[in-house]
Formats: sequence, structure tokens, C-alpha cells
Amino acid sequence: MQWFLSMETWRQALLVSLMLYASTALGASLVFFSKKFNAVVLTMITGVSAGIMVAASFFSLLSPALEYETPLPSYVTVTLGFLLGGAFIIGSDFFLRKKDAAFRGMGRRNGLLYVAVTLHNIPEGMAVGVAFAAAGGVPGAVAGAFLFAVGIAVQNFPEGACVAFPLRNGGMSPMKSFLFSQASGAVEIPACILGAVAATFITGFLPWALAFSAGAMIAVVCSELIPECFSGNKTIASSGIVLGFCIMMILDVALG
Repeated sequence: MQWFLSMETWRQALLVSLMLYASTALGASLVFFSKKFNAVVLTMITGVSAGIMVAASFFSLLSPALEYETPLPSYVTVTLGFLLGGAFIIGSDFFLRKKDAAFRGMGRRNGLLYVAVTLHNIPEGMAVGVAFAAAGGVPGAVAGAFLFAVGIAVQNFPEGACVAFPLRNGGMSPMKSFLFSQASGAVEIPACILGAVAATFITGFLPWALAFSAGAMIAVVCSELIPECFSGNKTIASSGIVLGFCIMMILDVALG
């Protein structure tokens, strides 16, 4: 663990971003073995991921952001950053819905799903990089940032499957379905490094980046993960969200 703590922030972000990518690729690799994914397992994993991400948005992003001194009152900076992050995802979803309506009769739904997932992975990767920058090499804070990354990685697994299987069912070969799906997770690598570098070297950027990432994360959870898991068994979905939130809250508070 000491060797990881001794690394520069961007190197920590690089290694963790590879974990995020590997999780997406692993989920996508299931397309080689089956044309379907167990619905109950998917609901639980998605619910746990949503709970982890909601808890991490507060304990790992918003709470630290409020502690920074800024020209504006900290609550104003954090509120504006949060609104910008949420607006980025909401605006992206609106744009994609407009495109979906335009291409509905042209067989482009799977392509739009792929674009949507890839686009949402960018703020996720940035959020992880920013969390490591905010940790500042402090062991407990780094552990909290790592747990946050684990939460993202957990939800990346079913996400990879959710992209690969529709492509496969649409007639694409298993290999091409896998390659497209894993590429949607690859964008998290540069996004994670960019978030870490920008938050480390640009003065005053960190609280904005933390709040922006939190807003984007909450919007992703509300627009993607929660509707997805509640489309299945509501009891399992609710249990997963509560469990995920409790896990992240206990570990983050205990280690932070």
C-alpha cells in the first residue's frame, strides 16, 4: 500500500482508471458466453452501485468541497458546481433523446445507447481523478478515494454487459460487441488522469471540480441507474441501493 501512497496523484489515477476500464471490459466479455444476463443479479448490482455512488457523491466529493476557501462563499461555489455537473448530464440526455427520435426508424437505438454510456463515463472518470487529487496523499483520504473508485468499478461491470448484449442481439458478432463495449469504458482512463492533473495544478479548480463531479454523478444515478434497477424487482433494487449507501458511508467515515 505504501508504494501506491508514494506515487504522484496522476499515477494513482492512471492505475485506478485501468481498474475502471477492466471492470467494463470484464462485463462486456460475458457476451462471449451467453446472449442474456441474469436479471436479478443485474438489478442487485445496479442498485448497490447506485447507493455507493450517491453516498460517495456526498462523503467523497461534496463534503470535502465545502471545506475549501474560495472567493465566493463555499456553499455558493459548491452549489454552482453541482448545478453545472447536473446540467451537463441532463443536457446530454436531452440531446440524445432528440437524436433518438430522429433516428428511431433507422436502426440507430443501440448506437445512441453506446454514445450515452460513453458520454456518462467521462464525468465518472473525472470524479475519480478529482477524488484522488483531493485526497492529497493522506492515507485515510486516499483509501476513501479508492473505495469511491471501487463503487464506480462495480457499476461498470453491468454497464459493460448492458452495452454488449444489445449490440449482440442486434446482429453484431460477439467480438465486435465486446470491442465496442469495452471502448465505452476506455474513455474513463484519460478522463480520470485529466481530473487528477487539473485538480492538482489549477488553483481554485478543486472545489468546482468536486462539486461538478458530484452533480454529474447524481444526475447519472437518477437518469440511468435508478430507472434501470427499478425496472426489475423493486424490493431487490431498494435493498441494493440501501446496502450500497451504507457500505460506502461506513467505510468512508471509518477510513476518512
